[in-house]
Amino acid sequence: MWRRTFTTVGDGASSRALLKDKRWDALVIGGGHNGLTAAAYLARGGLSVAVLERRHVIGGAAVTEELVPGFKFSRCSYLQSLLRPSVIKELELGRHGLKLLKRSPSSFTPCLDGRYLLLGPDKELNRAEISKFSKRDADAYPRYENQLENFCKFMDPLFDSPPPETSHEKASFSDTLKDRSRRSVFWAHCLRRALDLGQNEMVNFMELLLSPASKVLNKWFEADVLKATLATDAVIGTTGSVHTPGSGYVLLHHVMGGTDGAQGIWSHVEGGMGAVSLAIGNAAREAGAQIITNAEVSRLMLEEHGRTKGVLLADGSEVHSSLVLSNATPYKTFMELVPEDVLPDEFLRSVKFADYTSGATKINLAVDRLPSFQSCKLSYPHAGPQHVGTIHIGSESMEEIDSACQDAVNGVPSRRPIIEMTIPSVLDKTIAPPGKHVINLFIQYTPYKPSDGSWMDPVYRKSFADRCFSLIDEYCPGFSSSVIGYDMLTPPDLEREIGLTGGNIFHGAMGLDSLFLMRPVKGWSNYRTPVQGLYLCGSGAHPGGGVMGAPGRNAAQIVLQDFKRSSS
Repeated sequence: MWRRTFTTVGDGASSRALLKDKRWDALVIGGGHNGLTAAAYLARGGLSVAVLERRHVIGGAAVTEELVPGFKFSRCSYLQSLLRPSVIKELELGRHGLKLLKRSPSSFTPCLDGRYLLLGPDKELNRAEISKFSKRDADAYPRYENQLENFCKFMDPLFDSPPPETSHEKASFSDTLKDRSRRSVFWAHCLRRALDLGQNEMVNFMELLLSPASKVLNKWFEADVLKATLATDAVIGTTGSVHTPGSGYVLLHHVMGGTDGAQGIWSHVEGGMGAVSLAIGNAAREAGAQIITNAEVSRLMLEEHGRTKGVLLADGSEVHSSLVLSNATPYKTFMELVPEDVLPDEFLRSVKFADYTSGATKINLAVDRLPSFQSCKLSYPHAGPQHVGTIHIGSESMEEIDSACQDAVNGVPSRRPIIEMTIPSVLDKTIAPPGKHVINLFIQYTPYKPSDGSWMDPVYRKSFADRCFSLIDEYCPGFSSSVIGYDMLTPPDLEREIGLTGGNIFHGAMGLDSLFLMRPVKGWSNYRTPVQGLYLCGSGAHPGGGVMGAPGRNAAQIVLQDFKRSSS
């Protein structure tokens, strides 16, 4: 396939020689955004750091690739909101090229009956749009948003600090006291925030965490199209339905971010999502980190007593360091990179049988014109408000979302898939030729191993892509004929190309049994692992998936703390 990439770094002979000839303070396996974030903080802390990326391009799932001449795709992740303000500020990502493009309105849901719903940061627009379906819902919506915002403020500090995990290491009396003190302070802060929230709101918060999203939304609203539009945030990237208990947390997770201080606002990134990784990579290199592409790690190397001593590359090269951070998934890290008979059986079982299932497929399209929606005849010379935000196709009710999910439960791709369409080229003029556009389709639900065919079969793949395009045609007649070319990533493709076990975009499910002190494994939530000197810094660690940078930043804090302790 013809392709160009926009986030490559050194992979020549001089870089290879540098890798082998030097003993590094720390190595990072994987140049995804979290691995790059960890490298930046470690290098700023004075450590010599090398990032080893398997692919020819850095970024992991946050990557920009030109797969159709003239069209630059955010190949996997496609929107920004969750990137932590602390990471943006501390690494000065604006100075390193990060430019966020706010979307307003932020969502558009067309209906086959000729109506449509626009939502965004404009409160008056929201009231007018929701009133078309329900005056009651229009009154309730600001209260709903306010409650979610309060819950986000309660959760927010948890993202920027390691969980209060009990240490597994034998420590001195003074270190033990410090550890207990840190945990006591953490829980005291949580208690204070809970008291500030109040008992009634804490009960509401627990209800949101434990309930199906459908129950939460049915309590608030009556209009099907509004509930379905909001419900997509509760199932995005999961295999669950809107009726799955705990899906309310996923809804909260996806409204937890913001753009330039505006809560819950998602943005495009100029140059595509690879520009996020490039900015973080620039900050890391400025601090002294080395980033090497085409450097696949095949094995972790251990000393006789079990401590990390470096990694073995696929080409047979050895790279030495007593500290290794893995940005790979927990499954890849512990089941494939760590030598056998090293990890405790209970730990291995927990990793092996964690939920890595995925129902998501990503299609990146190059088109020769903007889609024209039958239900929205707004007359604009070029793009209109209906093209700016996330466009929800095939999800006019929560029953439609559940029906699409049930198809996948029965082993087949959804007959009427749930599609989130975004058109970044409406705001970002750098990614498509004049007059043409880039379109992202994030699609659910697609089983990893369909019972009625195989994703390896080109005919089967094309039939599913055509099914998605035909569904869009129902809302935008002629859409299929606008397609110049496309790239499709099914769950097995995401696993093979990007390294996402099972195709899961979060490095593992974001259920309540896989969060906070239980992520990735109960007892090992603070980025340390049973292998001395090996740390986890990717989305499989706290606080989870999305382009956040928090796991990388938090893991680096722990590594620097351990490094200073061992050096003193």
